[in-house]
Amino acid sequence: MAYDLVVIGSGPGGYVCAVKAAQLGLKVAVVEKRATYGGTCLNIGCIPSKALLHASEMYSHAAHGMDSLGIEGLAPKLNLAKMLGHKDATVKSNVDGVAFLFKKNKIDGFQGTGKVLGAGKVAVTSDKGEEQVLETKAIVIATGSDVAGIPGVKVDFDEKVIVSSTGAIALEKVPENLIVVGGGVIGLELGSVWMRLGSKVTVVEYLDTILGGMDGEVSKQFQRMLAKQGMDIRVGAKVTGVEKTKSGAKVTFEPVKGGEATTLEANVVLVATGRRPYTDGLGLAEAGVALDNRGRVEIDGHFQTNVPGIYALGDVVRGPMLAHKAEDEGVALAEILAGQAGHVNYDVIPSVVYTQPEVASVGKTEEELKAAGVAYKVGKFPFSANGRARAMLATDGFVKILADKETDRVLGGHIVGFGAGEMIHEITVLMEFGGSAEDLGRTCHAHPTMSEAVKEAALGAFFKPIHM
Repeated sequence: MAYDLVVIGSGPGGYVCAVKAAQLGLKVAVVEKRATYGGTCLNIGCIPSKALLHASEMYSHAAHGMDSLGIEGLAPKLNLAKMLGHKDATVKSNVDGVAFLFKKNKIDGFQGTGKVLGAGKVAVTSDKGEEQVLETKAIVIATGSDVAGIPGVKVDFDEKVIVSSTGAIALEKVPENLIVVGGGVIGLELGSVWMRLGSKVTVVEYLDTILGGMDGEVSKQFQRMLAKQGMDIRVGAKVTGVEKTKSGAKVTFEPVKGGEATTLEANVVLVATGRRPYTDGLGLAEAGVALDNRGRVEIDGHFQTNVPGIYALGDVVRGPMLAHKAEDEGVALAEILAGQAGHVNYDVIPSVVYTQPEVASVGKTEEELKAAGVAYKVGKFPFSANGRARAMLATDGFVKILADKETDRVLGGHIVGFGAGEMIHEITVLMEFGGSAEDLGRTCHAHPTMSEAVKEAALGAFFKPIHM
């Protein structure tokens, strides 16, 4: 059977591209090597980690955060197996949902490893070694990313003692001590899960700050919050060795600026130093598809590779490795293939760290604006001055709005605090429509809500906040 489109990979970018293309009338097939659809995100990434983040936060809140509300005498008992069961049930619900969407939109699914044979042909090899060739007008590479490891350091992952994010969401017992290599989003989220459940967590980060690309002020405040919760964070530290011991594993690191090495031991070591594009075994070199110096598939402004008829999106191409970025690219590419004008605004892609409190960001940071020589204004408002935050005992953190000094157009928004991941979207929508800080500050917000802090920060950017 000939197709209009064959998508290799069913993660957020791939399955959304397939569904949108089918909605627009294209005949679509998807090739997926896993037993279930949804890619890393739904199976072993975004979705299961959020299930554990929520469950562990509920446990921690019940154990430590209720007395001041007049709810006393709680002594929750951790049933880790049941908590992991909740995670697994959440994953199943989501991957089954993608399978339903394929059936609803008459998308053909092929279980097996996909390989590009050239423009118009994709070979699918099943786990039994059986091969079939699909013919198609267009091919989309949406194979995502894989664990990157530590540059220059040999790491033997067994997913029991030395683990990646995959093993870190499936530990059979709470480790007494956990070392996290990497102070980025994945390391801090999963480190938070096990810290809440009782682990002593140490984070070792190469840079001088956690959450590398985030706004500097937000990062510093957030690091203080995590330290207050009990997380031991070592920044400016270069890891030189990770190895198993009789009782667990050990990590050796030294100051980036020079100095004596330190060795720490733990029951479990989580290596969370980023991800790399997954292009192994796809036949791209044989098909003539060009990769850049970071192993990403090179594309033009319409997601096309240097080989006509072969496209790519998501983690396997340039840009932030975010599921929602891949989804937007999937929609845009499907529209282009259907003869429409698909487009992604890369300047307005929010990012969220799902710890407690959350961290959320969209647009430019202060550091980026300074480096670009842009004159800007800053509006800030702390949650400690917000009535709803006080009522909820969620006064840690603040909202920061960055606006162009001349035009008042909002260039960036940054939030650290309870519910930041939901609040960031009104700033995102405003920026998508080119709105100003005054527009946001003059928009009526319901009282009492945490979102009033966003309004107050916007008021502060174009004039003065009311409640501070």
